[in-house]
Amino acid sequence: MAAPILSERELEFMLYEMFDAESLTSRERYTDHSRETFTAAINTAKTVAEKYFLPIRQKVDTQQPTFDGKKVSMLPEIKTALDAVIDAGLAAPSSDYDMGGMQLPLTVASAAACYLSAAGSTTLGYISLTNANCNLIEAYGTQDQIERFVHPMREGRFAGTMAMTEPSAGSGLADLTTTATQDENGNYRIKGNKIFISGGDHDLNDNIIHLVLARVKGAPKGVKGISLFIVPKLMVNDDGSLGDKNEVELAGLFHKMGGRGQTSCALSFGEQDGAIGYLVGEENKGLAYMFHMMNEARIMVGTSAAATALTGFQYSLDYSKERPQGRLMASKDPMAAPVNIIEHPDVRRMLLTQKAYAEGAYALCLLGSQLADDEKTAPTEKERVAASTLLDFLTPMIKSWPSEYGPKANYLAIQVLGGHGYINEHPVEMFYRDNRLNPIHEGTTGIQSLDLLGRKVPMKNFAGYKAILAEMAGTIEVASQFEELQGVAKELADAVKQLQATTATVLGATKSQNIDLVFSNSVSYLDMFGHIVIAWLWLKQGMVANAALKEAPHKEDEDFYKGKMQAMQYFYRSELPQVYHWSNLVSSIDSTSFDMHADWF
Repeated sequence: MAAPILSERELEFMLYEMFDAESLTSRERYTDHSRETFTAAINTAKTVAEKYFLPIRQKVDTQQPTFDGKKVSMLPEIKTALDAVIDAGLAAPSSDYDMGGMQLPLTVASAAACYLSAAGSTTLGYISLTNANCNLIEAYGTQDQIERFVHPMREGRFAGTMAMTEPSAGSGLADLTTTATQDENGNYRIKGNKIFISGGDHDLNDNIIHLVLARVKGAPKGVKGISLFIVPKLMVNDDGSLGDKNEVELAGLFHKMGGRGQTSCALSFGEQDGAIGYLVGEENKGLAYMFHMMNEARIMVGTSAAATALTGFQYSLDYSKERPQGRLMASKDPMAAPVNIIEHPDVRRMLLTQKAYAEGAYALCLLGSQLADDEKTAPTEKERVAASTLLDFLTPMIKSWPSEYGPKANYLAIQVLGGHGYINEHPVEMFYRDNRLNPIHEGTTGIQSLDLLGRKVPMKNFAGYKAILAEMAGTIEVASQFEELQGVAKELADAVKQLQATTATVLGATKSQNIDLVFSNSVSYLDMFGHIVIAWLWLKQGMVANAALKEAPHKEDEDFYKGKMQAMQYFYRSELPQVYHWSNLVSSIDSTSFDMHADWF
């Protein structure tokens, strides 16, 4: 029997016990919903994942898209699977009814997408990026742009991308060279080259709508001179019909180590007169607009990483319960039957580590979804502002922690399977390759660390930093009232104090020392902060489990909650102590890597 994609009990715990999604039905936007409708949407996603994505998972991985110089060719089953998502109403389940959505809370939509992502990997990215593209245009575009481009994307007829990276300007967007020149019709002519454009070309939809960063002639240098444009692959007429081909050409495909269901493209814009583009908002404000999509994409990346870690854990757990091999050291009978490998202590260690990483990462991502929802639908303006502040602060961690520790979980899944782990007859080696892309997608870990320490911590008089500290302090205070949680609550409190001292020291050093030296250990700061936030979320999970155990649940639930308590213990004993090492590197302004000369390598 095939291993489950995900643990249904885990999703139920996260949604209804940890994040209390059912309480959202009291908000005006969600009054049509109930726990039953939430469960129905998630079960629909599970059915689509099992029926359409799971059977082609290996085929998608081994048969990458090809380009013959004229068109992209890919497995026809991919379109069938994506059409099934669209037909089920799962392409944009959190969007408005009048835009074709279900108006689901983002936490519920995330749980539904988790099944699709776990089974389909980046193949689901065509839909996810389209959804994010729509959200940006809805936020900053004109009514005509929404009617012309967003409605067809919401309906699944058009797809959407984001086109930022250039051959000579990767993450350094200040150096981008793509140009935009206004024509006599008030539109713009776009010329330039973009690379690594996920879903940049394919035949899955009738049209592709690119959101392109470019510089208008005479604009200020650097990021302050960047504008954002809607550039369709095919022109869209006033009546919504498709017109002539725009000057957007596929220059080539990149072939990745994982995530092979989604094309990664080099695109050429405007090789002759210039591709027609439509300005979004105002000139020179493009990067600020694009961050709307980038931040959404960063949460998508983190959630994808967590989902891949969860499904790898589930597969290796299932395998370990059915694979007999060896005997325990305590066994003195050489004729005794081999035990299932889950009986071996080191296998249980690897499974417990995966559980701590994967479930901790997913809790962080669902917190991000909850905050994004609260930012829009919380009852009061004060609550909405507070959610926005906290989400903005946590985004670097939501993106980077799951994408760093998700692959570590998948690495351990391979190890649990042993020799079966690195052959493609089992999917765990594919999970690892798929997940290894995520520390790079949407800003590397190093970039996220600079964003956190250099921008997010001091921003708005430390508003986000103070907000997360207050959240953790509140949890520690409540947890300290329970004997079973007092020890871990104190450990978290001590770690938070260390974080505060480290933050004060490193930011103080920026006033007197070389800024590049001071920030040379920023990744260690991100690791430290991320681990403390995950420890906080594990304490919150432990609080729910501890309370449930006091209610004398039936055996299956008792085992589940004890597993939660044990994973919490593991994280505090084996993972949280690392924050003191990272703190020492950061607060001492360790210069080991900074002092290394290029000529010494």
